[in-house]
Amino acid sequence: MNTHVWRRLSKATGVMAVAAAVAFTAACGSDDTAESSGYTGPIGPVDLSANCPDKVVIQTDWNPEAEHGHLYQLLGPDPVINAGNKRVTGPLFDRGQYTGVDVEIRAGGPAIGFQSVTSQMYSDPEILLGYVDTDQAIQNSESNPTVAVMAPLDISPQMIMWDPATYPQVKGIGDLKPVDARVLYFEGATYMDYLTGSGVLSPDQVDGSYDGTPANFVAAGGKTAQQGYASSEPQLYEEEVEGWKKPVSYQLVHDVGFPTYKSAMAVRAGALEENTACLEQLVPVLQRGVVDYLASPETANKVVLDAVEQYDTGWVYTQRNADYALETMAQLKLIGNGPNGTVGDFDTARVQRVIDVTTPIFDKQGSPVVEGITPDTVSTNRFIDTSVGLPS
Repeated sequence: MNTHVWRRLSKATGVMAVAAAVAFTAACGSDDTAESSGYTGPIGPVDLSANCPDKVVIQTDWNPEAEHGHLYQLLGPDPVINAGNKRVTGPLFDRGQYTGVDVEIRAGGPAIGFQSVTSQMYSDPEILLGYVDTDQAIQNSESNPTVAVMAPLDISPQMIMWDPATYPQVKGIGDLKPVDARVLYFEGATYMDYLTGSGVLSPDQVDGSYDGTPANFVAAGGKTAQQGYASSEPQLYEEEVEGWKKPVSYQLVHDVGFPTYKSAMAVRAGALEENTACLEQLVPVLQRGVVDYLASPETANKVVLDAVEQYDTGWVYTQRNADYALETMAQLKLIGNGPNGTVGDFDTARVQRVIDVTTPIFDKQGSPVVEGITPDTVSTNRFIDTSVGLPS
């Protein structure tokens, strides 16, 4: 299960209700049987039809949200929302021009029974690309290997938050240790094994019983810290969570030595070479989708919000949530060029760092990584167009 799976809740119930989705007609349309967009317009300068599947299938790790906006940016006219199967299909466009194929964006989390994206990719070969965190790719490098080809998020939004009024002396995650604050998190999160194993936090102070609801955090009156996403919880807790409605402070896990690439777009390792010709054309399109989404997110966000409403999983997502996420991702450079002028590429030193800190963790858990693992085992820049970047 992804560490953020329960992080936004139904305001009506206060808990996540995984319900059967009921389709209904909305602005983008709805068709539970559509397999193709049926689009027949002229193809632009990027023609994917010769080298890519007729439908490029992408598996995400959660319900539609702004962190996935770069994918919805690729949708051309009249995308179709399949509420029953929790997916959106439309012609794949690159900067306003048709590429000759469709794109299908599949929801994760409750839509796939909370299975990991990796297991879903291996059970359904139709999926070309899936969201796989670097640490997940390392963990599965022996059993279900994947290779990431593009990183839409340069920095993971994963964070630990606390009440600044209760702990004015706490400026970062490590400062929670001397005050012995209880830290709630989802059991099994690799980053927490790193934080406790490296001494940033004490094993005695962390609590893996977090269920995604704000109840325990609110009931503790500020004495408990909690995991979350920088692009989500600060806005929700300050503006929407009953019983709290005041600011929280936080630090990114990235900034304390766990620089995983969150939701990197990966292929099954065994399918990499056979899809090389497609990926050489497709990955730069994906990069441009990131740049264009940040510049003009309105159309993509409308589809995101429509899809959330139609999927009806109990997940609540509003325009305010999306706007805050976008603002935060830009401000904190969660979406960014990194140390160079290129968006979507991997820093091999960072990948090696994640390998170094997680390999002992996975060995201890009895799931050793593949022998001889290197950054190239789980990620590659071979398809990246180095000229595509965000404006400086």
